[in-house]
Amino acid sequence: MPAMLQINGLNAWYGHSHVLQGVSLEVNAGEIVTLIGRNGAGKTTTLRTVMGLVGKQSGSVMFDGAELLGEPAFRRYHRGLAYVPEDRRIVPGLSVLENLHLGLLASKHRQRESEIIERIAETFPRLKQRLSQLGETLSGGEQQMLAIARAMMAEPKMILLDEPSEGIMPILVDEMFELFASMKRAGTTILLVEQNVERALSISDRAYIMDQGLIVHSAGAADLLADQAIQSRYCAV
Repeated sequence: MPAMLQINGLNAWYGHSHVLQGVSLEVNAGEIVTLIGRNGAGKTTTLRTVMGLVGKQSGSVMFDGAELLGEPAFRRYHRGLAYVPEDRRIVPGLSVLENLHLGLLASKHRQRESEIIERIAETFPRLKQRLSQLGETLSGGEQQMLAIARAMMAEPKMILLDEPSEGIMPILVDEMFELFASMKRAGTTILLVEQNVERALSISDRAYIMDQGLIVHSAGAADLLADQAIQSRYCAV
């Protein structure tokens, strides 16, 4: 199975703080790979660096055969890489449908807008019922689904998801993880950062554990799910 994302020796800094210290990992096409670890381990910074949102970085980030380091975020987006940050960034004053439109503004798929919106609405039935509702009036879980749906509008090859279940009621968490499994079946590759370790591993192929800006362990998701000792050592919040 070819590696869609291959990270080698990735370093990143916020000011003088050396946050990522030689991170190496890979995500194969069609996989869900989960990145887990305690708060502050460097998980979000890894996603932001892959997406080109951290100013000072070094190493290598290969995506679909192309080196990304040095490219601005918009070029990474055009290559088929999408990112859903933890804070969702729903645009106030815009309806659900208008927020979805934003996902196509810089996309090569704009001419297929009606078709894509119809397909996205079928994939996200809660949103389909609320297309005319203001995005900021949705529940937290529905806003998270809207952020994911907006990212999916551009039909990315791979999506980076940062803490999608954070602060969401359990019934919507269930729907969300079912959605991720469905996205995988449809061919979308996913790199997932998630504190709900058990749920994340249940739908993942493999996982990496981060600690203090380093990858300290990697394993098949099923093996890691069964390893309570290493989860307690590295994943307790």
